[in-house]
Amino acid sequence: MFRSLVPLALVAALAGCAPAVNAEIPVPVQSGQEEATPTPEPKPTPTFDPTVFSIDEASSLWVVADKLRPLNPEKYKPAELVTLKLPHRYDPTMSSNAAGSYAVMYAAAKADGVKLVIQSAYRSYNNQVGVYNGWVRKLGQEKADLQSARPGYSEHQTGLSVDIAAGNGKCTIAECFADTPEGKWLTEHAWEYGWILRYPEGLTHITGYKYEPWHWRYVGRGLAAEMHKTPNITLEEFFGLPPAPDYAN
Repeated sequence: MFRSLVPLALVAALAGCAPAVNAEIPVPVQSGQEEATPTPEPKPTPTFDPTVFSIDEASSLWVVADKLRPLNPEKYKPAELVTLKLPHRYDPTMSSNAAGSYAVMYAAAKADGVKLVIQSAYRSYNNQVGVYNGWVRKLGQEKADLQSARPGYSEHQTGLSVDIAAGNGKCTIAECFADTPEGKWLTEHAWEYGWILRYPEGLTHITGYKYEPWHWRYVGRGLAAEMHKTPNITLEEFFGLPPAPDYAN
């Protein structure tokens, strides 16, 4: 009896150690080609949005004032004006955002050995009356209209424009300003600080004004950089506005 139990006990013990009949050991399968690494989707390139700011509101950074687009209201005055303590010949007041940018640009020019001088900046409606009438007396109305905006149509009234002169006073409010160190520096660098040349050469039939290499308009770095891609483009052309060679009336 005892002998017959030993084999049965041994069989039972061995059975407990044996692997299950249905157990499967995974075997790695080699593929003929490696799995392709997923290609990351390219990020979309940001596009410039020309509708961020109004071109109609007098208080807007991008307001377009020309001979067909008077300021509204006609006697508009910027809410925040800042008077800069920098070299100037007449009142160095600008809107706060333009003033801050001009101060940075002035410092950059000075570091390059160029001295910018504010010839004229913000002008109220009443100040523009005197300036415009002065040009009319000097040149006659037809020529004055090529040189100076009528009251209520002037960019200077927005506080976003500045006439810049050379440190030595040469070529002030003259086309030869473009050939001065100051004029050349502005042509190369002003856009980096958000400024554009408002009245480029040869585009009087669009802007209504003669070439004014001294007249710079603050529009912010974004728009200035976008416009810089097309040399000498005007605000009228950029925003698809009609040419404004003369006043409607």
